[in-house]
Amino acid sequence: MLLEEIFSTKKPVIGVIHLLALPGSARFDGQLDMTLARAEQEAAALASGGVDGIIIENFFDTPFTKSRVDTATACAMTLAAQKVKAISALPLGINVLRNDAKTALAVASVVGAQFIRVNVLTGAMLCDQGIIEGEAHDLMLYRRQLGMDRKIAVFADVMVKHAVPLGQWSDIKQQALDTVKRAMADAIIVSGKATGNAPDLEDIKAVRQVLPETPILVGSGSSKENAAQMLAYADGIIVASTLKRQGILENPIDVERTRSLVDAVKSKRN
Repeated sequence: MLLEEIFSTKKPVIGVIHLLALPGSARFDGQLDMTLARAEQEAAALASGGVDGIIIENFFDTPFTKSRVDTATACAMTLAAQKVKAISALPLGINVLRNDAKTALAVASVVGAQFIRVNVLTGAMLCDQGIIEGEAHDLMLYRRQLGMDRKIAVFADVMVKHAVPLGQWSDIKQQALDTVKRAMADAIIVSGKATGNAPDLEDIKAVRQVLPETPILVGSGSSKENAAQMLAYADGIIVASTLKRQGILENPIDVERTRSLVDAVKSKRN
């Protein structure tokens, strides 16, 4: 399976580094060195806690642009990815919010990352940035042009958090099928309604039913209490909020909270 090839284990735990505000965002305070230092610290915490992979994202760049990020943001994310790779040899992913998949792919190709996350790969979603449309054709063509079609996997959200589908396109089964069969996603991500919210277990079951061979990841709300339940149907988890000190989103990652979650997941790897 793809996930085992990338992460060298079943049921991988992918820890998220929420980068502090970067150049090109409205919140950037001019302290890029501090942002990079925190990324290094969190990479060390995740590795020490036993995660199987890391993904970085420009989480604190809100309000996000709905299309391409600023060039300075792309450069800063490349620097952050290089810093993380210098700390940890774990597989690395890139997510450029809100939906700049081409920049994520470009950064990933430069730094040698193994995967990217795409919030909206196909269809159209209404979110706080307005209407975001998928660009599967452009992304997959770009991946081929970069020579990365067998080197960088595309993990795509279906019914992504903080968004609702336009029109009548709200059947998660059909969305998942289109995302894989028509948009060429390598893995599907199922999330809750918002950051830190767990998905409905029935949604995971529904996606598994129509895509029995496709890797499915839980994209939000995983914890040591619900990990076993989620992983009965999903193939791995992407986790951030529950790993933070005191569970507070703005805080750095806590090694012990990370280790506790990883230990809970290990019981589902047999």
